[in-house]
Amino acid sequence: MDHAFDADRAFAALADATRRDIALRALSGTEGVAELAGHYPMSFAAVQKHIAVLERAGLVTKQLSGRRKVVRTNMESLRQARGQLDE
Repeated sequence: MDHAFDADRAFAALADATRRDIALRALSGTEGVAELAGHYPMSFAAVQKHIAVLERAGLVTKQLSGRRKVVRTNMESLRQARGQLDE
């Protein structure tokens, strides 16, 4: 699903340090939600909520890989955010 870039939503999502870290970890696109949750001192549900915020902002996607939901950073959205900052 392709959405127009929403700078306000993207920057609001990236304002949180945990979400920035999730976006960085998801650059490799190798970790599922459960693996990502293992990196943080919070509940699985809390990490899922952070991922959902990033997903609604178009900064990450989740793809089913077997029984895992792999989280991948949307590089085009990050480029657009960077472009907004460069302006």
